[in-house]
Amino acid sequence: MKNTIKIIAISFFVFLARNAFAQPTSGSGVTDNDLQLNSITTAVPFMAITPDSRAGGMGDAGTALSASSTSIYWNTSALTFAEKKSEISLSYTPWLRQLTNDIHLSYLSGYYKINKTHSIGGAVKFFSLGEITFTDASGNVIRDDKPSEFELAAAYAFRLSDRMSIGINGKFAYSNLTGGLTVAGVNTKPGIVGATDLSFSYNNDDARIGKTDGTYMFAATLNNIGNKVSYSELSAQDFIPMNLKIGNSFKADFDKFNSVTFSLDIQRLLVPTPASYDLIDGEYVMLSGMSNDVGVISGMVQSFYDAPGVVATDDNGDYIQNSDGSYEVVSGTRLKEELSEINFALGVEWWYNQILALRTGVFYENKNKGNRQYLNLGASLKYNMFGIDISYLASLNGRQSPLANTLRFTIRLDLDQNSSEGGSNKPE
Repeated sequence: MKNTIKIIAISFFVFLARNAFAQPTSGSGVTDNDLQLNSITTAVPFMAITPDSRAGGMGDAGTALSASSTSIYWNTSALTFAEKKSEISLSYTPWLRQLTNDIHLSYLSGYYKINKTHSIGGAVKFFSLGEITFTDASGNVIRDDKPSEFELAAAYAFRLSDRMSIGINGKFAYSNLTGGLTVAGVNTKPGIVGATDLSFSYNNDDARIGKTDGTYMFAATLNNIGNKVSYSELSAQDFIPMNLKIGNSFKADFDKFNSVTFSLDIQRLLVPTPASYDLIDGEYVMLSGMSNDVGVISGMVQSFYDAPGVVATDDNGDYIQNSDGSYEVVSGTRLKEELSEINFALGVEWWYNQILALRTGVFYENKNKGNRQYLNLGASLKYNMFGIDISYLASLNGRQSPLANTLRFTIRLDLDQNSSEGGSNKPE
């Protein structure tokens, strides 16, 4: 087991210690029907891990779901439409459970509705990587350590009107993955992040489809907008997982006992795409794309148009150069790559009498951008002020996920079970 954990530790460390601007090389002989593998990596990826089991059972389609304490992660602005005055929840997510039993993600969150206009909340996320044995290049043991990461979030939501609201989160994240280990004479350090989430919701609880009454919600969020991170004084800085999410949901109330919610999330990272490089005459040359050595705001804007696409090659597999010395890019592949960076999540949730819920969902990510494609299943039981959610993930393409074949749990506590302040109430 120790050897397995060492392999995991090395993988994490290599990812974090690499130069942020070292780019993947392009493969020769690619066609206009294929894009080179060009996934986008970030520092502190734990900030983007789904922490709760409700959305985790719906393919991670949680942006426009009805409000709960875990809305602080998904969409803080939804809190003003919460039916209950307050709630707290605790989520537990095993990680790489097929390999080890001491890596996990925990998430504690809660909210309080001050009145119909103002809501506040907070959350703590903790990611433990278990016990890791650090070794030098010769395999000699340096020491054992327990790397970990945590995030603190404070949330505020404001009702603009009967149907619209905005929200903001302030976040602080601390990522200590090396314990100050010295590598090749260079001292490592923890990564420190300050970030914010911005969110907007439109909630219409008088929506109808045919003869079926229901509630429609639209939501848009900007998540993890914050500083770049370095794990040593000498290494370049990496972007954190800044992302844009757009969510839609419709809850159909068939009768007083049965309701079904359909939820769709469209999301993409707001992080520059790595440029296309290759080794030519002993030097790495940028073939296409743009440098990601830019600031946070510039990087967010650049992320919408910087895909390198596929560099054209001749019959001999050599890159084709233009008259100005630049390299020719196959027509349409830049746009194709930009579109491939959009991920989709679709989920369905059935509730019976607000006691029992069953869920399912799918998540899709392009094969050239990470290839995460999985099916989720979930369920909830609620009794009085207590509730429990569970979810299960299975891969759809044979690629193993750190969450594959594991159960995630969320325990919820309704602190004011008798109150009801739904989205139809007008702000004060």
